[in-house]
Amino acid sequence: MKYYVLLFFVGLFISCTENNPPPSEELLTGIEYNPIPFDIEYPAYTQLIDNREVIIPEMPIPVDNPLTEDGVELGRHLFYDNILSSNNTMSCASCHLPEGAFTDNLAVSPGVDGIFGNRSSMSLFNVGFFDNGLFWDGRSTTLEEQALLPVEDEIELHNSWEAVIPKLQESDLYKKLFRKAFGIEKPSEINKTLAAKAIAQFERSIYSFDSKFDQYLKGEVFLSDDELYGFEMYIDAPGVTDAQCAHCHNLPLMTSNDYFNNGLQEANTINDFLDNGLGNVTIAAENGFFRAPSLRNIELSGPYMHNGSLQTLEEVIDHYASGGKFSPSKDPLLDDINLNAYDKFALKQFLLTLTDRTIINEERLQSPF
Repeated sequence: MKYYVLLFFVGLFISCTENNPPPSEELLTGIEYNPIPFDIEYPAYTQLIDNREVIIPEMPIPVDNPLTEDGVELGRHLFYDNILSSNNTMSCASCHLPEGAFTDNLAVSPGVDGIFGNRSSMSLFNVGFFDNGLFWDGRSTTLEEQALLPVEDEIELHNSWEAVIPKLQESDLYKKLFRKAFGIEKPSEINKTLAAKAIAQFERSIYSFDSKFDQYLKGEVFLSDDELYGFEMYIDAPGVTDAQCAHCHNLPLMTSNDYFNNGLQEANTINDFLDNGLGNVTIAAENGFFRAPSLRNIELSGPYMHNGSLQTLEEVIDHYASGGKFSPSKDPLLDDINLNAYDKFALKQFLLTLTDRTIINEERLQSPF
């Protein structure tokens, strides 16, 4: 009799276990998985510059991480969620706010422990077009790679993915969002690779092409005389002062996607820089080189430079007009900038036309919480 009773309870246990798998292995297949491509809206320009058509290049999208509406939405949640930090007080958005052109408008940023880094947060507008390294020093080659780093950075979110992933796997919200974004069948399939892919998708959706300058290129508005003269200086049009801007910040993304020594740091030798920048990643000859950021929405993203040392656009223009500080690797073009008071004024007026205020309030880029 005892033998049959034991068999009964063993059978009952097996039956219950089969019908009610452990929470981490629950099936998510009841949630619809129907990936819809996320479309980037490229502007159609009609204005010719130097008799050439201005065209926004197609954003490079990895074959293994295509943009989908649900992937971008998952990335938006992760981007704004404090769950990624060690003490649940900070998110990616803490240093990249829409109203600051996805910067935090600080010279350098504090992390979860109140410790400040030594570089300014970069704007994320149009970051999906940057295919020549990311961060000020180019140390990450892809957005997917970049998205992994802040979580485990000791100054930034100061956490580990090993600590983050179980929280995502246990969250009803993220079970649903990961299923809809990537078609996972159970929570245990949530991992840091998928999380980074989603964050990268959201970052690629942060694009900006509706500034006054874009409207001018589309033939919708005119630039004022001051703005137009500033633009002509920017691109070195014939008969005007050459402000040497477009060499590093060329049209239409307003960045060459490259690295330069812009004379911000003084150094007697190639090894005397306070911050080596790109040289820490490549070779010593490139010490003092930093990414030339896009100037789109530059009005909103101050303070400026890799260390946030210049507070205003006027200070930035004055810095370049001065020729910058001496160092062996300083870009020689800085010695050829000669701007008078009106040149500086007009150049600033043009830079202000690069501001796209509509995008910073767009609902799809705001916090979902």
